[in-house]
Amino acid sequence: MLKTVNRVLLGLLGLGLFVLGGGVLLGGLDLQRRWGFDVPGWWPFRGPDDVVLGIEGRTRWREEGWWWPAVIAALAVLLVLLLWWLLAQLRKDRLGQVLVDSEDGATSQLNGRALEDVIEEELKALDGVSRAHVRLTGRRTAPVARVRLWLEPHGEPEQTLGRLSRETLARARDSAGLDRLPSKVRLREVRHGAHRVD
Repeated sequence: MLKTVNRVLLGLLGLGLFVLGGGVLLGGLDLQRRWGFDVPGWWPFRGPDDVVLGIEGRTRWREEGWWWPAVIAALAVLLVLLLWWLLAQLRKDRLGQVLVDSEDGATSQLNGRALEDVIEEELKALDGVSRAHVRLTGRRTAPVARVRLWLEPHGEPEQTLGRLSRETLARARDSAGLDRLPSKVRLREVRHGAHRVD
């Protein structure tokens, strides 16, 4: 989804810049007079001595009471949209599908969320693990598992990481027919409130 939005936004931005730049070049080089064609009547830049936005265009609406609130609202909306787009770039894309090699020359697709859920359930069953969160990123043919584990106070990080690597991720890798399934693991300790002893 994010890749599609990026492509559409960049395409629209590129098209707009191309049209604006081409129009300014037409006026700046006086190509419409040299080549014998007319630009639309609303186009402000008709020749080398014209400016893109004249004094009348800059000051036309300044005396109107709605002008500054409208400008500020439009800029605020634009800022929110740009911040949303920036934050969306910083997020890692969740992998929707994993390509599974069925060893008969054909490939099938495995739902990425289903594989995440299976890995999470196996991790929650490990001794000392309170919660687990798994997200698959990367390419469909080479996924990467991003794992967050919340350990109970009695949980042993070394033992938990060993079982995660040797058992849980190995089973997920084998079941999906992957050559490798690299992982990035973050461990956190579950905080418990103090217990009152009478």
